Amino acid sequence: MRRVAVTGIGLLTALGTGREQVWHALLEGRAGVRRIEQYDPTSFRTQLAAEIDNFDPGAYASRRALRMTTRNDQLAIAGAALAMTDADVDLTGFDLTRAGLFLGGNKEISNPEHLLESSLVARDSRGRADTRLLGAGASAAFYPLFYVEGLQSASLFYLSQAYGLLGANAYFHGTADAGATAIGRAFRSIRSGESDIALTGGFDDATSWWSLSKLDALGVLSADNERGEGAFRPFDVERSGSILGEGAAFLVLEELGAARRRDARIYAEVTGFAATFDGEQLLTPEPTGRALSVAVSRALDEAKVNVPDVDYVATHGCATRLGDVSEARALQAVFGTGRTPVASSVKPATGHLVAGAGALNAAVCALAVDSSAVPPTLNLDRPDPDCPLDWVPREARRVDVRHAVSIARGLEGQQVALALSSATAP
Repeated sequence: MRRVAVTGIGLLTALGTGREQVWHALLEGRAGVRRIEQYDPTSFRTQLAAEIDNFDPGAYASRRALRMTTRNDQLAIAGAALAMTDADVDLTGFDLTRAGLFLGGNKEISNPEHLLESSLVARDSRGRADTRLLGAGASAAFYPLFYVEGLQSASLFYLSQAYGLLGANAYFHGTADAGATAIGRAFRSIRSGESDIALTGGFDDATSWWSLSKLDALGVLSADNERGEGAFRPFDVERSGSILGEGAAFLVLEELGAARRRDARIYAEVTGFAATFDGEQLLTPEPTGRALSVAVSRALDEAKVNVPDVDYVATHGCATRLGDVSEARALQAVFGTGRTPVASSVKPATGHLVAGAGALNAAVCALAVDSSAVPPTLNLDRPDPDCPLDWVPREARRVDVRHAVSIARGLEGQQVALALSSATAP
């Protein structure tokens, strides 16, 4: 089996643009959560989010491409561009039929504004929906590129076209598991010899009114609006749910030997990947976190990393009452009560990126390995006794991270774990 290096990291969140800006903000303990400004959130229980200010998609894509894309796609294009620039790789030196692309997203529809404008033609004189009226006027009322811009996996095309990637590719749709699974699939593609290089990651415009309207009704988001950026409180006794954030997290993965030959910066090595399913109940995790503990153990087994040697865990940390406890129990089941790794959640800083959250955690692990530092869990003032681990509360910490684990949990029960290590680790 070949070894797989992380040679490029592209981050776009409410904390900033680019790996360096976002990582420094995380270590400094800054947060991007605030009252929503893109639209009036008064009708929602949750009125907070981590929005990206002054995002200019034109800096990453042509006007023609932007006419056919949603903000979701544009975040993917930007995150990929940042990762490729960071990797400083010349693809002309690669067989592009062995250059892979693996993405995780949560796109569902075309630009909602186009849908709303077009649907108005279907209202009769009494304000009721009338499909006959829609049929009569749809051809003129609907945006000409309505269907094209709504293709869920359209980002595969835009990124393949932008970089000439002609190899293995796949799009994974979901929540936090999607981006993490995409990275795991890219890792397997290079490890097995299917690909030599892969662009991979996750992205989501989770702060949009369309996304917020769905998740707000599920009761998994915090309605503690008066606390502002302090509302997102993983593992705290006063936690009340997540706050959404938008953004993208992308990695460039390469075969380790080839990366060394071109003198690439190697942040870390991806060494293991595993996924399981918690079939207990929709939206409600099984209390012991058994499915997650199995995923973590299997990822470490593939990585050939001994449990006591893990130094850091980038946790899912979604701040729901049951989710945090089940995650803590899963980690206790894996690591026991002896030498346990430090763990933290970056979500209070960036917001929950939904389909991009798992990919962000993988990037955080790679950066923790590279910089020997781990970001804090913000707003953790009173740790829950039912979550008895070292969550690095409030302030970053210097830690020599040789081996790390990245966790992602899907809303429907998916459990994903990635193992990353220093490329010099034995």
